[in-house]
Amino acid sequence: MKIEILGPGCARCEALRANAEQAVKELGLEAEIEKVSEMGRIIGYGVLTTPGIVVDGKVKGYGKLFSVEEIKRLLTGEEG
Repeated sequence: MKIEILGPGCARCEALRANAEQAVKELGLEAEIEKVSEMGRIIGYGVLTTPGIVVDGKVKGYGKLFSVEEIKRLLTGEEG
């Protein structure tokens, strides 16, 4: 599984990365977590408001700091 954290490097983006790492750990998953700060790549996903989270190439959410529990739901397909 590949998780990308989209954002310029602000505190919220760093917090989202930490939350994603914690969610992966709690779920016992193996995942590569990449920080994406290049605006061209971020816009390429159609994301104009950061932070954003992309899982295996699919945008799962953006514009807010997702909690560990919210990310766990995103990763397990229990969205909504």
